[in-house]
Amino acid sequence: MHLTIIGFITTTIYVVSVIKDSEAAAPNLVLSPNWGLSNINRSSFPENFLFGAGTSSFQNEGGANEDGRASSIWDTFTRRHPEKIFDRSNAITATDSYHRYKEDVRMLNSMGMDAYRFSISWSRILPRGKLSRGINEHGISYYNNLINELRSNDIEPFVTLFHWDLPQVLEDEYGGFLSSQIVNDFRDFAELCFRRFGDRVKFWITLNEPWSYSVGGYEKGYFAPGRCSFSVANCTAGDSGIEPYIVTHNLLLAHAAAAKLYRDVYRVYLCYLILGTQNGKIGVTLVTRWMVPYSDVKLHRDAALRALDFDFGWFMNPLTFGEYPETMRINVAKRLPQFTVEESYTLRNSYDFLGLDYYTANYVQHIAEAVTDNMTRSSDSQTRLSIERNGVPIGNKGGTDWLRAYPQGIHDLLVYIKNNYNNPTIYITENGVDEPNNRTLSLKSVLQDDFRVQYYFGHLQKLLQAIKSGVNVKGYFAWSLMDSFEWDRGYTVRFGLHYVDYGNDLKRYPKFSSTWFGNFLRIRE
Repeated sequence: MHLTIIGFITTTIYVVSVIKDSEAAAPNLVLSPNWGLSNINRSSFPENFLFGAGTSSFQNEGGANEDGRASSIWDTFTRRHPEKIFDRSNAITATDSYHRYKEDVRMLNSMGMDAYRFSISWSRILPRGKLSRGINEHGISYYNNLINELRSNDIEPFVTLFHWDLPQVLEDEYGGFLSSQIVNDFRDFAELCFRRFGDRVKFWITLNEPWSYSVGGYEKGYFAPGRCSFSVANCTAGDSGIEPYIVTHNLLLAHAAAAKLYRDVYRVYLCYLILGTQNGKIGVTLVTRWMVPYSDVKLHRDAALRALDFDFGWFMNPLTFGEYPETMRINVAKRLPQFTVEESYTLRNSYDFLGLDYYTANYVQHIAEAVTDNMTRSSDSQTRLSIERNGVPIGNKGGTDWLRAYPQGIHDLLVYIKNNYNNPTIYITENGVDEPNNRTLSLKSVLQDDFRVQYYFGHLQKLLQAIKSGVNVKGYFAWSLMDSFEWDRGYTVRFGLHYVDYGNDLKRYPKFSSTWFGNFLRIRE
């Protein structure tokens, strides 16, 4: 991208090819294709470390009305509430990966990627939501073809089962994840995927960023299904102080049910003669910001830890220890659901690996008094999050205010997880930065995304430091393989390693970051 997009233009522009290992890239550089690679590259990481890129079904597939696919809640949300999408767009066509998956695989292959993370559209393979109501074999064929194409190119599929696109029929029937009925339906959906694809898929992710689904969809109202208290965002239905906790509870139980099924049925030797032992692994992907105390005052340090509990521990504590964090049990009190003894047992250690999405960090301040009226998850935490301190931003801005480059955060978060959650096996399943979709710039300018390369370089450096300090990280996925529909932002921002020309037949072009990443991956010794 052209550096003026993010306000980093200067009167002096120069080229560098290497920098000292301890230095961060200044944002006014025009970089060479081998910039920094003498200091960090694939050979810097463990031998079997995986590198990949990711996409998701709703953001990329398109084909929304083709071959038996039914509507998801995001199809409905973009249709009924176009005002909640920045450019009033939708994903009916998206990047058309439904028809161009072979081209997408070629892009991965040309970069030398080891793995591809994608998600399965629930409503594409089960249009009526439930396994008992019939399977759409056209949808099954699409994913079989994609998986086979990946395998034929020696690219490992990492498959996410739920990336927010719940079948609308289940939302209409019983409220989706507001109801415990969703647990059995999700387990059945997962079972179908394990049965039909598991002979070739060895890495399963049950849920993508359940925090984003609960908070965006049920506290803030800017994600589907668009529920919240009227006082929060003029939503027509919802309760921001209760529903996010109910939804999260059911998301966790759905994950546990699917993980138990996979471990009990599809990964045990006793089932070998019937099903064949799939010998795969199952995990879940969580997201959090790193929380930096506003100052060294104890109240702010405690607030930063409490904010982590309300973002990350909300999910990670049950998944590891079978219960919600103590801070949440105290602050939320009776509004926080409780697990039964059996549910707690099933949740505890219910993952083989943790997928971790990291983008940015916030400063955190303590708020003295809890809110008693119009309570929300945010007010329950008694914290105030900000992107600057004393007028100084926490990091350089991407395409949106919330995303500030803070590479130290990925290191500190990983060490925190190691020290507090038994050092689990981790895959960084998303890490990346956006840029504004500036239609006035030339193609040459938008392809020169130097800031994205600096972002990746800084985070890979800090990731490597965490690995050397004993954190058990096994892989890294850049977000994303290509520009796509970015939820409430529509097509106003771009995260891709590849540029998608939305005005010219969705043609893909490798950005500078794609070239740089390809060179990064080619250096093996």
